[in-house]
Amino acid sequence: MKIAFTSTGETWESLIDPRFGRTEYILIYDEESDKLTAYDNREIINVAHGAGPQTSQKLYDLAPDVLITGNGPGGNAQNVLNRMQLKIYVGAGGLTIRDAYNKYQNKELTIRG
Repeated sequence: MKIAFTSTGETWESLIDPRFGRTEYILIYDEESDKLTAYDNREIINVAHGAGPQTSQKLYDLAPDVLITGNGPGGNAQNVLNRMQLKIYVGAGGLTIRDAYNKYQNKELTIRG
């Protein structure tokens, strides 16, 4: 299973970025290979409109099964993600990526969608 995180950095110790559309990084953890990969999303910061759908498109290309984030995507982005049948978990703002993953495993995050 591939799990995506919105992140402020590139490591397990980085914090979950509470924003979805303007997240600085998308981290993908592949549970099968036990590999964490960071994808830079900082170019989206200067986009005036449509950050959420653009980040959704990037997620579509990365093809995760699960998204863990802080506040969750807005309406337009949520619609795109729903079509991907992506399971979205919110409420991880302020946690490290590692802590958010542990809470996900323990079913302590809220599912949205």
